[in-house]
Amino acid sequence: MTSAEQRFASRIAEERTSTLELLAGLHQDLAGMIAAAVGANADDEHDPEGATLAYERAQLTVLLEQAETRLADLGAAEQRLRDGSYDRCERCGGPIGEQRLLARPATRRCVRCAG
Repeated sequence: MTSAEQRFASRIAEERTSTLELLAGLHQDLAGMIAAAVGANADDEHDPEGATLAYERAQLTVLLEQAETRLADLGAAEQRLRDGSYDRCERCGGPIGEQRLLARPATRRCVRCAG
């Protein structure tokens, strides 16, 4: 593995770790929200706080989905790194710059194609 590939692998691993930490925190927040609602007489339709509670649950759900998608994207990036296509744009086949890959480890497109 080249030094650039090692840096890429390290960045992917860092992103995976931070995404897993984010997921754990979001799951904990959602569990706490659900636990707080158990036994409460909250009627989202008629309770003035209900719309806020429903919005917060929906927001947490979306954040969880985004984090899970991010993990899948990072897994795909690891596979591309193993098969040698990590630094190639999936659209045009051109190179994806090293700085872009370090900043956005799951990216699949060069700057031109991403725009």
